[in-house]
Amino acid sequence: MDITLNNGVVMPALGLGVFQSAPEETTAAVESALATGYRHIDTAAAYGNEREVGEGIRNSGLDRSEIFIETKVWVSDFGYDETLHAWEKAVGKLGVEQLDLLILHQPAPDRFQKTIAAYKALEQLLADGRVRAIGVSNFMPHHLQELLASTDIVPAVNQIELHPYFTQPDVQAADAEHGILTQAWSPIGGITFYPGWGEQRKNVMEDPTIAGIAQAHGKSPAQVMIRWHLQQGRSAIPKSTNPARIAQNFDVFDFELSSEEVAAIDSLDTGNRNGPDPDVAREERFALVIPEA
Repeated sequence: MDITLNNGVVMPALGLGVFQSAPEETTAAVESALATGYRHIDTAAAYGNEREVGEGIRNSGLDRSEIFIETKVWVSDFGYDETLHAWEKAVGKLGVEQLDLLILHQPAPDRFQKTIAAYKALEQLLADGRVRAIGVSNFMPHHLQELLASTDIVPAVNQIELHPYFTQPDVQAADAEHGILTQAWSPIGGITFYPGWGEQRKNVMEDPTIAGIAQAHGKSPAQVMIRWHLQQGRSAIPKSTNPARIAQNFDVFDFELSSEEVAAIDSLDTGNRNGPDPDVAREERFALVIPEA
């Protein structure tokens, strides 16, 4: 299933995410995903595994043109010249000459002028043909408004925390208003039960409503959640390093949720964010230095 972005670039709606995938596990996960049928891989400079993603892509034997590569610029590389160099670091590690989608990882409102300068660098990279599409991640409606007022190109994608317990309808509406594709990170709620990630949280994987829908279709809760995203026109990038789960997460094109089932899942929204608040500065984390290629 493909989605056409607002600049005409076609992107596979379902991708493999590699957030918190250990570098030593990432190459095999990417190889497994590409062998399964995935053609979209999402990584980020801050994940520390772009090099291993590149290895997995090369090991797949697939032509570069068949794979959609998405990565992100970290806050420490925000600024015009810094972001141009961040592109060089990314392509150097990935072993490619062009990125399909390059996005800003955070709005970083405590230094938003640098965020705007970074986005202007993305616009230049797009004009040069060094990237095929540009976008943002974790941008709330007010961040988008401020960005759009200061730049020329509407982001193609806004990647946000989005799962049945946190659907961010206001952000989805703002994205839709501007023709920005909403892309879900933690699409099957991994952030709600990730080991060691903050306080104990309610696990969306064990939700009885989702379990009932899964049982009715002979599918897993994860498959139901991925299908829920795709049917509502979103992109989803579930993360796994387990080959069986990677394959299962891709096996979502042979069933359809009813409108009642979609509405039942929509109604599970708690309004509670599980990941970091994009409006809160995280000085220590933002200062993470991205190594050279």
